Amino acid sequence: MIAAAGKAGRCGSGPRGATEMNGTISLRLAFIFLALALASGFAPANAASYPAGPVRLVVGFGSASPADIVARLVARHLEEALGKPVVVENRPGNSSMLAAEAVARAPNDGRTLFVATVANTINPARMKSGFDLGKELAPIALLGVVPNVLVANPSLPVKTVGDLIALAKRQTGQLTFGTSGLWTASHMAVAMFNMKAGTDIVAVPYQGGASQAVTDLLAGRINLMFNVAAPLAPFVASGQLTALAVGQSKRTAILPDVPTMEEAGLTGFDVGVWIGLLAPAGTAPEIIDTLAKASNEALQQPSIREALKAQGIEVLGGTPAEFASFIARDIEKWRSLIEAAGLKE
Repeated sequence: MIAAAGKAGRCGSGPRGATEMNGTISLRLAFIFLALALASGFAPANAASYPAGPVRLVVGFGSASPADIVARLVARHLEEALGKPVVVENRPGNSSMLAAEAVARAPNDGRTLFVATVANTINPARMKSGFDLGKELAPIALLGVVPNVLVANPSLPVKTVGDLIALAKRQTGQLTFGTSGLWTASHMAVAMFNMKAGTDIVAVPYQGGASQAVTDLLAGRINLMFNVAAPLAPFVASGQLTALAVGQSKRTAILPDVPTMEEAGLTGFDVGVWIGLLAPAGTAPEIIDTLAKASNEALQQPSIREALKAQGIEVLGGTPAEFASFIARDIEKWRSLIEAAGLKE
């Protein structure tokens, strides 16, 4: 140390020496600031130090929604994999866009993540300028999908999709579909059904989710409804509702005897409510990969798979690149449907 100090003193006797001494001081200061940052919990956002503190999963819907259920189940495994607390924060509003925008503005250190749904690809598809999910957030993994099921009040004299199409064409504009609101997945399902079947069934939007629509459907005040499978399954089992078809390409385990729209003759019908995980744009690729690996591992846990199955949620998974491609395709699917159906704000 004495020799080093003497050398530093001699270097300070001229311009070159002053430069070297300043460089030494700057390096020491850098180490000091790094030590302070580590002590304060603000470590650089890289895979080696990630995460430097608790991680938040922001959900744009309320508790017990499909997105909330998936988030809380996956959060358990993420805590073990990351070694830090993982908390779920519900921030509903504007069809989950408030939550999406809040996460997009958060630091891109991987500690604030967004639990996206199909609502976040419908919104940019219907707006010429607005929030673009694939550009303002970085895809991590597609977690699961909840099938939409088409159900009817038993007073409607239909047992199949074919029966419904025939009845709807005889009674143009007289039948009603309940939806969970404008620009929701159930609203898009009605538009897709009318387009593919050549019918004119009227969409009746309900505010604040699907519960009131289900109540009115059971009472016969509306005729039909698309909704996620789990809450409808008990009414189908009791005979209070008639299940006509599953709105995706394969049957669902929660209602295994109900055919798909494809089987009913409406090809390309897919209105499942998907759920995925994203981070703010600019998050380091190493952090994205860490989160993708942990998320996919979570989906392979038997306890998580069984819990999701009980809620009618089908496990997906995959890479960030695959999820990015899925988002782009989904936005284009809804944009094409909105244009073809002539849907307006």
